[in-house]
Amino acid sequence: MWRNRKCRNISGKPRCYHFKPAWVPNKIIEEIELLIEEYEAIRLADFEWLSMIAWAEKMWISAPTFNRILSSAHQKIAKAIIDGKSIKICKCEE
Repeated sequence: MWRNRKCRNISGKPRCYHFKPAWVPNKIIEEIELLIEEYEAIRLADFEWLSMIAWAEKMWISAPTFNRILSSAHQKIAKAIIDGKSIKICKCEE
């Protein structure tokens, strides 16, 4: 039986929700969905350069959970860059 998903704290909304390669037409491009929590993990780890404990505390989750979210985000972004796919940041479900 699954546990209910723990609430994650997201500090701010992204300025842009969609990124795509300039040379690929919109009609044929594939999208990779980046969850808003994955966006927040990238922002905290790679943009703000906070420590692992500070990352987890800001998102109200454990450090291992934060690392799983961050790894997933890095993998999705790398796949989009290498395969020429667009990245769509999924908005929060409120």
